[in-house]
Amino acid sequence: MKKLSLLLAGIVATTFFAGCTAKGTSSKDDGAQKQLVVSTWGLNLDNYKKEVIETFEKENNCKVVLETGNNDERLAKLKNNPNSAVDVMYLAESYSQQGIEDGLFEKIDYSKVPNAKKVLPVAQKFVDAGYGPAYTLNRAAIVYNPKAVKEKITSWNDLWKPEFKGKIAIPAITTTFGPSMVYVAAQKSGVDIKSDAAAGAFKELEALNPNVVKTYSKSSDLVNMFSSGEITVAVAADFVVASIKKAVPEAVYVDPSEGAYLNFNTININKNSKNKDLALKFIDHVLSEKIETKTAATVGDSPINKDVVLSKELAETLTYGESVNKAKSLDYSFVNKELKSWIDKWNRLFNK
Repeated sequence: MKKLSLLLAGIVATTFFAGCTAKGTSSKDDGAQKQLVVSTWGLNLDNYKKEVIETFEKENNCKVVLETGNNDERLAKLKNNPNSAVDVMYLAESYSQQGIEDGLFEKIDYSKVPNAKKVLPVAQKFVDAGYGPAYTLNRAAIVYNPKAVKEKITSWNDLWKPEFKGKIAIPAITTTFGPSMVYVAAQKSGVDIKSDAAAGAFKELEALNPNVVKTYSKSSDLVNMFSSGEITVAVAADFVVASIKKAVPEAVYVDPSEGAYLNFNTININKNSKNKDLALKFIDHVLSEKIETKTAATVGDSPINKDVVLSKELAETLTYGESVNKAKSLDYSFVNKELKSWIDKWNRLFNK
């Protein structure tokens, strides 16, 4: 009788503490059902949960716990807490590069992430580097009100036209696309940004200053300024344009002839994660054609999987197709080293 009781107790314990495994398989691990802690942004969270999280939980018989916040605060928390429970972290490219340089992230075993083979060529650099892949991208280009502009805007250089004095808004240097403005100015100067410590770029930014009424940090400010007529032209991310067009329906979003500037959002694994195999499954899930097709339509994430096909209507609102092919990327291993100096110069110029 005693042996039977022990046997039954063992069966109950095994059932209760089953691990988190792919559907239809059994776990060989002892312990409680695993949770995957995912650190991400709080934007469009309901659709993200439905399309990404709930499908992953169902397919892998596990629980995903979300930690939300902006890039800076979430990365700082991970850096300051070596015992962090976070397994997977979503970050913009500049912040993920900081995490890599600080030794926070795990090298990826891409043999366990088959969907990484399908990423766009422009995003292959993340796979080649061996850390977490990009799962979406967006771009900064020019948005303007054609009713308030004499001629069509076709080039980054048009921002310097005297007719736009006091009529332009550009992203602040500390925002995602702020460093892109330094690249834009370097391009106008004709001097490679890495060869002169961006001296030529800041000389051009000084020349642009009379045209700039605001360096903005909040996209809502941009919408309000267009709506009130305070600005007629801005450098803006693609995800802001829909809101601007609601306020100013005639607004035009154009990729300059030299190419827009890209930002990639990435997904990395905490080096101290206790759930690395499950984290790899999650990354593969996020990169799948099925999930990327859904998140393009419902979350607004431009797809990184080259097999995703978007409708013409949806493609016009995202960074997709030709807008990707002619766009430029920033070297954040370089940018992050220079950023402190750039911020200081920027503030002296624009925030007097």
